Amino acid sequence: MSRTHAEWQQLAATLGIEGRLFIDGEYAHAHDSRTFNCINPATGDKLAEVAWSAAADVDAAVAAARRAFESGVWSGLPPLKRGKILKRFAALIRQHRDELALLETLDMGKPIGDSTTVDVPGAAYCVEWFAEAIDKVGGEVAPVDPKLVGLVTREPVGVVAAVVPWNFPILMASWKFGPALAAGNAVIVKPSEKSPLTAIRLAGLAKQAGIPDGIFQVLPGGGDVGKLLALHMGVDCIAFTGSTAVGKLIAGYAAQSNLKRVWLELGGKSPNIILEDCPDLARAARTAAGAIYYNMGEMCTAGSRVLVQRSIKERFLEEFRKAAQRYYPADPLDPAAGMGAIVDQIQFDKVLSYIDQGRGEGATLICGGQATQVESKGYFIEPTAFDCPHPDLTICREEIFGPVLSVITFDSIDEAVRIANDTEYGLAAAVWTANVSTAHQVSRRLRAGTVWVNCYDEGGDMNLPFGGFKQSGNGRDKSLHALEKYTELKSTLIKL
Repeated sequence: MSRTHAEWQQLAATLGIEGRLFIDGEYAHAHDSRTFNCINPATGDKLAEVAWSAAADVDAAVAAARRAFESGVWSGLPPLKRGKILKRFAALIRQHRDELALLETLDMGKPIGDSTTVDVPGAAYCVEWFAEAIDKVGGEVAPVDPKLVGLVTREPVGVVAAVVPWNFPILMASWKFGPALAAGNAVIVKPSEKSPLTAIRLAGLAKQAGIPDGIFQVLPGGGDVGKLLALHMGVDCIAFTGSTAVGKLIAGYAAQSNLKRVWLELGGKSPNIILEDCPDLARAARTAAGAIYYNMGEMCTAGSRVLVQRSIKERFLEEFRKAAQRYYPADPLDPAAGMGAIVDQIQFDKVLSYIDQGRGEGATLICGGQATQVESKGYFIEPTAFDCPHPDLTICREEIFGPVLSVITFDSIDEAVRIANDTEYGLAAAVWTANVSTAHQVSRRLRAGTVWVNCYDEGGDMNLPFGGFKQSGNGRDKSLHALEKYTELKSTLIKL
């Protein structure tokens, strides 16, 4: 059921919010009773007090996860039974769509239209997809000496800590706990302190679905909680989505402790290349606007660098200016909002500082460039774009994580590929061309985990792996490849 702006506001006014952590099947306060305020970035109002997990809580969650895992109450279930429980979990996520979407929107500022149509349904789909996959993935019988039988099997890795980001809280969490649970692991989710509310609520739904106590737990708090999990000797695997800087720390903590498996999905500065034979320049401009302004630009895959061939640059910019107007910030509870609020004051100030730096380094403002307010409050920034004189400006090289686009001009395909690959990142890229040979050739040369041709950010299904090259991380979310991350390979040899 679609709701009006007023109906969403009314629902928000009566929404009950759970702020406690979830350990061994029960909601509880932090061991030391510490809390932090969860703030609505669109209004600055306090939403709830949320538990800040203490070291004792981390130890308790890891111990509960270990007991549950080793008991076999989850890992020992036949895959079909485990899948049925996960399908119930997915159904409950769908059943509570509006509640979860509202929590997501109030918590991190994204438009309610996106929360209801992308984030929550996407999370349910992810859990369901892996639930349906687990009884269809088998092992191998290896070709060995006839006097032997050689078996290759996969077993769950054990206790998995999932440290997830604030920009797509429920969706990115599901990309971790979906395959990890499906593989038979016990999972501890550490949501960002900027947006913890949906993860906390999911814990109750997981229990309602029949996931055993200790198998799905949630520890809200700050970076210290993630560090404790990464250092913990009782955690077998840590999966992290966030900045490259923090990802390096996570990897270091894992190395310092027990060499736990580490999977990292990190930053990006993704190039969107518009060649002069682009088949539809107006559509390319609209797509480029969506690629940077969707979710307020708070996306690791944001198309934050548009590389446009000189011969079509002015026509492209004319179309882009029109397209950008669709993303002017509005109340996130308005179903018609194109953009919502920046997640918090820290990120708001960071984005504005990059805009000032762009001006100071000689970039020409194409559109936006200012903070704005909705009903005289909130952290809102206009959709902003700069025409950059060269690709070495700070705004062209560093991940801003906000609605700020750098437009870079090139003359030849070789130059475009060189600029595109001249980055520490390698998460995503796109190329627009009417020539199928050019599309294949450029795609092969782009050092990125995902390359789109004549589109951007397409492919919402779970069949394609997602992840990056270089300092954009390792491992892959989504697809059957994600199941591999949360299992260990075992070779068994039987002498006949």
